[in-house]
Amino acid sequence: MSLEMFFQHCFNALTLGSLYALIAIGYTMVYGVLRLINFAHGDILMVGAYFVFFGTFAFGWPWGISAIVAVCGASLLGVLVERIAYRPLREAPRISALISAIAVSFFIESLAVVVFTGQPRPVLQPDWLISEWQLGSVRVLKLTAFVPVMTAVLVAGLLYILYRTKPGLAMRAISKDIETTRLMGVRVDNIIAFTFAVGSALAAASGIMWALRYPQVHPYMGIMPGLKAFVAAVVGGIGSVQGAVIGGVILGFVEIMSIAFFPELSGYRDAFAFIILVLVLVFKPTGLLGENLKEKI
Repeated sequence: MSLEMFFQHCFNALTLGSLYALIAIGYTMVYGVLRLINFAHGDILMVGAYFVFFGTFAFGWPWGISAIVAVCGASLLGVLVERIAYRPLREAPRISALISAIAVSFFIESLAVVVFTGQPRPVLQPDWLISEWQLGSVRVLKLTAFVPVMTAVLVAGLLYILYRTKPGLAMRAISKDIETTRLMGVRVDNIIAFTFAVGSALAAASGIMWALRYPQVHPYMGIMPGLKAFVAAVVGGIGSVQGAVIGGVILGFVEIMSIAFFPELSGYRDAFAFIILVLVLVFKPTGLLGENLKEKI
């Protein structure tokens, strides 16, 4: 492999890893406050991508306006999912909430097939994102640079919320002890809803960028990215935002570089993520930055 091709693959790996990281943050935020894996998270990614599709093609809005509406719409959907599917089961056994999460995922996918049909739809790519930069002998799409930069901005904004605002302080308190936080006067239900809203907004942002990178949308587009992002969250240490970012980048590099060096294994590309998951669960179940927390049964 030439040096130019190596750098090309590094850019692609960083872009893919940034997308996984952004999705994984949503998993890790919800798990941090509720000890719940929101398996509908990947489907919210899909809904966000569809909002942009209809905003640009059906309503003729500019791409930026469609993206903002998509993020807001996905945030509202996340709050509704929490209110309808998860809040009534908050005191129920963990298995009930897990079954509800899987059911919500299937419901959103099936509803999308009915409403949007199962036919893949093309996505509008802004001209300024599909032009190229020439860095020596390496050609880089502006989209390839846009995704990591936007991910870094969104992660920085999230960390500011978590560590510099009262809702962020409440979220971190709930992650330690929800009952004590409630006794201190914090409106726990509102903070949990806010957590779902922020996580869903990040999922929509990743869905929009995913649809730009792979320019089509369909009702099942969120399944595999969602599962791989869950693996990234586990690798980094589920419950840790920084760990989710690290896990996503690691997963992106493993996936791209394994195919770059061993192209004959391209048919097993998706398997690498789950092999990593098994290895992490066997040798370091808490992940890279995770804490060893006791679960309530």
